[in-house]
Amino acid sequence: MIDNWIDLENECMKCTKCELCKTRTNVVFGVGNKNAEVFFIGEGPGENEDLQGEPFVGRGGKLLDKMLFSVDLSREKNIYIANIVKCRPPKNRDPKPEEQLACTDWLRNQFAIIKPKIVVCLGRIAAAKIIKPDIKITKEHGIFFEKGGVQMMAMLHPAAVLRDPRKKPEAFRDFQILREKIKEICNYTYSDDE
Repeated sequence: MIDNWIDLENECMKCTKCELCKTRTNVVFGVGNKNAEVFFIGEGPGENEDLQGEPFVGRGGKLLDKMLFSVDLSREKNIYIANIVKCRPPKNRDPKPEEQLACTDWLRNQFAIIKPKIVVCLGRIAAAKIIKPDIKITKEHGIFFEKGGVQMMAMLHPAAVLRDPRKKPEAFRDFQILREKIKEICNYTYSDDE
């Protein structure tokens, strides 16, 4: 376990634990406030993320930023965002189990340093890996699960919401549920509470 952020990121940038290292442009380590109480986790970088080296920067990332903004959250201010796998799977396919396993220690280490109170899994793959393997994302998004003293919730992946805009109200409701949980257990004060 690496106990400091700079060393952890530097080691991750050199990772060759799985085949994804051969096709990546950039390692997408993560971005945000390293002292955040809320940690968002996606499945893996897409093409834009691979090119820019930052998670959730494409169309889905723009939608995510809007949803975050609607509940006074932002990657610059009070959350951290990373992915299960740090390198883009070819053609944006789902990361294979062995690729997820190879990257697990990087994510575990990020989690250990950040020590979040809330984890939000974006999409089925992240939720199945982090919350429970048999999660039904369409039925169980927006529901909190307690695991190891941490509150965890699955949300619809922003890309899924873009593919089916009828899901926007559900996605927005999940962010409102998240906001209430943050008010309940985190040290973050919302401007309308002051």
